[in-house]
Amino acid sequence: MTKKSWYRTWFDSPYYHILYQNRDKKEAANFIDNILRELQPKTEARFLDLACGNGRHSIFVNEKGYNVTGVDLSENNIRQARKYESDTLSFRVHDMREPFLQNGFDFVLNLFTSFGYFETNEENLRVLKAANFNLVDGGILVIDFMNVTKVAKKLRTDERLEFNGIEFEISRRVENDLIEKQIVVHDGGKKFNFKEKVAAFSKDAFHKYLRLSGFEIVNTFGNYKLDPFDASESERLILIAKKTQ
Repeated sequence: MTKKSWYRTWFDSPYYHILYQNRDKKEAANFIDNILRELQPKTEARFLDLACGNGRHSIFVNEKGYNVTGVDLSENNIRQARKYESDTLSFRVHDMREPFLQNGFDFVLNLFTSFGYFETNEENLRVLKAANFNLVDGGILVIDFMNVTKVAKKLRTDERLEFNGIEFEISRRVENDLIEKQIVVHDGGKKFNFKEKVAAFSKDAFHKYLRLSGFEIVNTFGNYKLDPFDASESERLILIAKKTQ
């Protein structure tokens, strides 16, 4: 039997949502407001949310009046997200490395560090090339990624958390240009092991791979308020890239 990739196992697990249950929904909604103000999409604009999770960003964009499709590899995530479907909001199980709909969207969103999951840079490059395929000419890709410089500098190596009697032991490290997280879950006398692994892409690395994928970066921001990016201090690396070829 083929062993499942870490992202298929972890993102489809109920423990993933328990661990991250306290994500700031207000902050996410404000970020969407700020991004839409920056992008100035037309009323008829179509959005594709890559690696949409359970759909929270897709829902926020749709509430602003836009047609949104959210895609994710996790069947459990999509099952949850589909509770919110409407005539202008839909969700599909899809691998973001693969093309979805040629010239089908004006904007592609990839938010909350939902990039760099795969084993090779070639696979990560496929994500960007697929995003290019999905966009109309001149379409816009938005990537919201961690600022790896600050993350590596302030990495909390060990942490213990508890939610409703479920204990999480978390260890983190930076190795081989990857930020790795080992997660041990203790639940009712049972023990489960998971991992997260994200490529430590810097701003310069993104510039390189976006150019190779037919994009030009038109703006860079450092947080959800869209303040300028500072490599040593910014919380996030938010890239706005235009399809040029």
